Amino acid sequence: MQMHITCFSHFRVMTQIYQHILVLVFSVKEINENPHILPNATLGFHIYNSYFNPRWTYQASLELFSTRGRFVPNYKCHPQNNPVAVIGGPNSKVCLYMADTLCIYKIPQLIYGSAPVIDQKTQSVLYNQIFPKLNHQYNGIVQLLLHFRWTWIGVLYVSDDNGERFVRNMLPKYAQRGICFELIEKFPTMAFSSAVVDMFDQGIKIHNILMRSNANALVIHGEIDTMIMLSIFFQYSQHQDVPIKEKGKVWIMTVHMDFTSLPFQRGWDIDFLHGAISFAVHSSEAVGFQEFLQILSPTSSKEDGFIRDFWENAFACHFPNSQVDSQDGEICSGEEKLESLPASVFERSMTGHSYSIYNAVYAVAHALHAMYSSRFKHRGMVHDGRMKLLSQELWKLNHLVRSISFNNSAGEKVSFNENGELAAGYDILNWITFPNQSFCRVKIGKIDPMTPQKEVFTIFEEAIVWPSRFNQAQPLSLCNGHCNLGYHKAKKEGQPSCCYHCLPCPEGKISNQTDMDDCFRCPEDQYPNHAHNSCIPKFITFLTFGEPLGISLATLALSFSFLTALVLWIFVKHQDTPIVKANNRDLTYTLLVSLLLSFLCALLFIGQPEKVACLLRQTTFLIVFAVAVSCVLAKTIIVVVAFMATQPETRMRKWAGKRLAISIVLSCSLIQATLCGVWLAISPPFPEFDMLSVTDQIVSECNEGSSTMFYSVLGFLGFLAIVSFIVAFLARKLPDSFNEAKFITFSMLVFCSVWLSFVPTYLSTKGKHMVAVEIFSILSSSAGLLGFIFSPKCYIIVVKPELNNKEQLRRRNH
Repeated sequence: MQMHITCFSHFRVMTQIYQHILVLVFSVKEINENPHILPNATLGFHIYNSYFNPRWTYQASLELFSTRGRFVPNYKCHPQNNPVAVIGGPNSKVCLYMADTLCIYKIPQLIYGSAPVIDQKTQSVLYNQIFPKLNHQYNGIVQLLLHFRWTWIGVLYVSDDNGERFVRNMLPKYAQRGICFELIEKFPTMAFSSAVVDMFDQGIKIHNILMRSNANALVIHGEIDTMIMLSIFFQYSQHQDVPIKEKGKVWIMTVHMDFTSLPFQRGWDIDFLHGAISFAVHSSEAVGFQEFLQILSPTSSKEDGFIRDFWENAFACHFPNSQVDSQDGEICSGEEKLESLPASVFERSMTGHSYSIYNAVYAVAHALHAMYSSRFKHRGMVHDGRMKLLSQELWKLNHLVRSISFNNSAGEKVSFNENGELAAGYDILNWITFPNQSFCRVKIGKIDPMTPQKEVFTIFEEAIVWPSRFNQAQPLSLCNGHCNLGYHKAKKEGQPSCCYHCLPCPEGKISNQTDMDDCFRCPEDQYPNHAHNSCIPKFITFLTFGEPLGISLATLALSFSFLTALVLWIFVKHQDTPIVKANNRDLTYTLLVSLLLSFLCALLFIGQPEKVACLLRQTTFLIVFAVAVSCVLAKTIIVVVAFMATQPETRMRKWAGKRLAISIVLSCSLIQATLCGVWLAISPPFPEFDMLSVTDQIVSECNEGSSTMFYSVLGFLGFLAIVSFIVAFLARKLPDSFNEAKFITFSMLVFCSVWLSFVPTYLSTKGKHMVAVEIFSILSSSAGLLGFIFSPKCYIIVVKPELNNKEQLRRRNH
């Protein structure tokens, strides 16, 4: 039984890929020595070279079904060499050309390299991919970019079916996730002919574009030989007169890329790979492979037709009688050690491609074993004691390959899904290079689609080594710098969504993370700091007796209260004097008491608002003021009535007297008290915290409840004041004995002016200063009444007592 694997030609020696051959030999040898797998059969293999050329690939595929040494398709006289499966790779074009022929014979194909784009279902049925579903990798790249916030990237891809499909199908999905592309470039087509100069020129041009770009993260979608072209980019650009400074980039490489080079590139610097990130098929080290490599030598592996070419190219020597063109180098002893080779020449640890070949061989072996062990197995003729399968039964083997599940020697489970894809995940690797042209790949994360959604993508940031240019700091790959705290993003017109302006947050809003799309408001009990990047708790404030403003207002209230009490005491003490009697003693006492109470009720507005205080504040002040203003109105009306009563044949005499004054005061006060009662019954004032009026404060205040009732009560008080002012103004030119109307006019003018200016001032003030405005209005209007009405009388009583007699009043009257 034979299995077949393609490789590069001898004149394009890539020493790194020799490991693929060694793994094939190792795995077949291991299976043949295992008594539990195919105990009565021996596996063999043939290796065919396609040279990455369509003609050679088709020819190699047809040779599988020809007699060895004779190229006669469908004529095979050596039945013991019938192939049962083909392992193809590592390039997608090789697999594509191979499939055209092999699918006709329904032979199972296991692909360990890039899978070709196949539209025919009949071909895809025979395909088994020794790597997971590629969408898992593409989703992993998106998650990697978003994790590091690399939203401004470049893309470099090989111009084949896979590359075109990646650009056409996946990049639009990346854009939907907020990733923008500064550049999307194609690799120049690999050429080893007269077109090589054009290839180099195009490659250097692309390299210069990449190095000039602002994107620090570059996604490379390539094949296994793409590394050859990358190395050419960097090597030949150093000899060009290009006025740019080398910029380190983070290369993000897809799963099918691996390190490969040609012999003439052996001494080239590989530092451009330092810090690169790549995706790889999840792999482990097969047990016994390192021991197998240790005993490898040209003398011990005489059946290996590739080892001499590998040895000469790997160790830069030649064997005697070698076909190497130049014989000037060192002679190969055959005792050279593989461990002395840098990783850029040969890796001793099993690569992802080699691990896929290892699993592919075991998958075929387990499928054959299951086929032989089945009670429905199909046997062919027995020749030389060996069991052979009929070629027409190979399609059944393909079904068994897809259905088997086993654990390899590394302890990893190997199985396929219904589409012939390996049921596994991807490793995320970090490339670290060394000055001796060696490198290592460190696992820094994984993509495991079999885990819960939140655990599919895992990355270990602390294990990552970044390119030297970034001094081990995480690189940025953005169209512009991050928007700092306190700023938000604003789209640039005509630019991709990843390009934006950074504008400061407007007043009242903050941003506490970088690159926020918009600013937001703080909670109601907090306010933005000066930098607009955090919220500060507000402090509760109210007008207190301990602060200067509270002390000043309280002092004024008590001072005016004392003056009012003093005036009342003076009037009571001189109650029998003519000037006191002439101005209606009862109304005078009532007015003074109401003024005293109005000064004192101003103290209710100072201190933390509580339920009782809020209920008493406005209602007490408004009722007391209503009494005071109604007394002033009554005094004014009595003056007018008293004057009119002196006229002959008038009927006004019956209205003159105490009953009129009492009626006016009681009716006005009762109306005001009724309005206040309705207010308290419908929607009374209550304490609350105002968090919006003042930016950095929570104002503890009394909510007036019904604003309508509040302004209705205040409006009735204003109505009384205006009526009093009008009546007093009309009575200002009455005889001198009744000249109190002049003083009432001035007092009411002050009163009305204060309260007319109070309303707009009160509405435009915020916080505790609203309370201060109302207290000031109460004190100033009350002081106006006290000063203009009572100061002239007190002056006569205290300073000019000789004028306080009836004779003086009569003389003034004449």
